[in-house]
Amino acid sequence: MPTNRHPDLDIEFLTGSGRSDKRTVNIIEMYLIKNSKRLLIRLVSNYPLVCSIFFMALLLGFSDAAHAVRIKDITSFNVARQNQLIGYGLVAGLDGTGDTFKTEFTRQSQLSMLKKMGIVVNPDDVKVYNVAAVMVTADLPAFAKAGTRIDVDISSIGDAETLQGGTLLLTPLNAPDGEVYAVAQGPLSIGGFSFGGAAGGGVQKNHPTVGKIQGGAIVEKEVRIDLVERTSIQISLNQPDFTTCLRMSQAIGNSIGRGMAEPIDAGTVKVKIPENLSGNIVSFIASIENLEIIPDIMAKVVLNERTGTIVMGENVRISTIAIAHGNLSIVIKEQPAVSQPLPFSSGKTVVVPQTEVEVKEQKSKLLLVPSGPTIGEVIRGLNAIGVSPRDLIAIIQAIKAAGALQAELQII
Repeated sequence: MPTNRHPDLDIEFLTGSGRSDKRTVNIIEMYLIKNSKRLLIRLVSNYPLVCSIFFMALLLGFSDAAHAVRIKDITSFNVARQNQLIGYGLVAGLDGTGDTFKTEFTRQSQLSMLKKMGIVVNPDDVKVYNVAAVMVTADLPAFAKAGTRIDVDISSIGDAETLQGGTLLLTPLNAPDGEVYAVAQGPLSIGGFSFGGAAGGGVQKNHPTVGKIQGGAIVEKEVRIDLVERTSIQISLNQPDFTTCLRMSQAIGNSIGRGMAEPIDAGTVKVKIPENLSGNIVSFIASIENLEIIPDIMAKVVLNERTGTIVMGENVRISTIAIAHGNLSIVIKEQPAVSQPLPFSSGKTVVVPQTEVEVKEQKSKLLLVPSGPTIGEVIRGLNAIGVSPRDLIAIIQAIKAAGALQAELQII
């Protein structure tokens, strides 16, 4: 029976024919190889079409389980990048919730703006309660052309109560080189509100001193990017990893030719541009970024003690370990008691505190958590302990300290 090996999947299959009850039958034997173990899948049928359909269904199922992703989804190309912009502006039209007289630079900015418009006013007559000083930030995308609209974020830098209902006045946005690349203007959307009373109470939803304007800035100057003169490009992984970088280099080499892609380090692959595609860089990059690879993810456990959140990667494993976890709770109750003296005595009535301390310790048995080859078995083993997520965080830290957790532990 001939033996073949699938080029992309770690599957070995055998095809052939045989005799059964004086009939010719078709036989497919497939070996799924994983972790040096071979799983035999055999199909015997006297209908060749049945064998073919079954075999293709298995291949498609295993292909989907490989979790291949496109190169463009986990990398960035160094041919272009986005740039950050920042500017200082004023938000007008606030209903008395703007900066107060204590914010001197807001009043100075308002006077300077009016002076540039040819309006001369007495500084003592300027009130800033309807105006707030803000910082405006935006990201200039790569290949953005003049006239392109981009989103802007507005943040109050004074003592304004809320930016609700305000309008950002024309604000130039500068890059670190000092050049103006965009101008922003328009009504704000803060996604919340804030209302208060004279007595100090109030209701607030979300963060009312930060807003956003969708498409609120217009690009005035574009960043020049020259792709014609390039002889090579570099691809950087968003999460550097030697194994993933090597797989990406091999996938690109298989697509455009051996020796055209070279891994430089754990996060960068240098790709040479073929001479026949030097005038069509866009098509060349598009063909590379749509190649699929299987990224290698390191085993990691992320713990957030503030929220009690636990996230585990699929490669996390634990060794066989015995765990006993018991909760210790201490409850202190204090109630005031009035002590009165006897009648006709010289004593005084006083308040004496009465304190009651109660200590409870949960009785817990030693539980054996076996090692698991899959993340599902690891979770089942930890769930068998029957503790809350916050207690589980302490248990995972103890397992790591014992050397039984084969994963990186990150606490955020």
